[in-house]
Amino acid sequence: MAHHKPRSMPVGQRNVLRPNDSASLWNCTLSPGWSRDEADILRKALMRFGIGNWKDIMESGALPGKTNAQLNLQTQRMLGQQSTAEFQLLHIDPLVIGEKNAQIQGPDVKRKNGFIVNSGGKVTKEEKLRRIKENKEKYELPEEEWRAIELPKIDEPSALLQAKEEQIRKLEQELALVRKLIAAKREVPENDENVDVLGTDVDSNGPKRQRMEVV
Repeated sequence: MAHHKPRSMPVGQRNVLRPNDSASLWNCTLSPGWSRDEADILRKALMRFGIGNWKDIMESGALPGKTNAQLNLQTQRMLGQQSTAEFQLLHIDPLVIGEKNAQIQGPDVKRKNGFIVNSGGKVTKEEKLRRIKENKEKYELPEEEWRAIELPKIDEPSALLQAKEEQIRKLEQELALVRKLIAAKREVPENDENVDVLGTDVDSNGPKRQRMEVV
């Protein structure tokens, strides 16, 4: 079984080819709401539990507050491609695939946010299984290696509460922005007596809270 060791390639910045770049400069972009530490934990979790095994990754407690969709999108960025089906449940280092995909060029290669997006027809079940088998032979880690990977477990109530509060805060900010855009589209003046607008306090950590209520 072939085993490819990943090159030194920190998670984080860009995945766009530039003149005179070398392969060692390739990085995976982070999805919104992800820190480098979180991305590194996800990388280890994917090696430990397998690509696409969101249930076990979430139940591990290593990434509290992350949803299936968030895990999937950041995994796509690490792999450097939109489709994850051909790596389903494989214990691989996603950055090894990401580095390979980062170097693929050509007029038929379409990218979005730095990773290759699907441009052909739907892959058949037989082709999918063939690709999984091929990728398993090329890239899967030895069992003793992936079983030995340890993940940080954030199971303290205060830590979980803090993660949930941060998630709620971001959702409130997004909701406030949507309400403001709707009000602007309806041409409702901000000083209308029937509209109660709470201003946005800005500090070094960004907006705290914004709310618009229409009576």
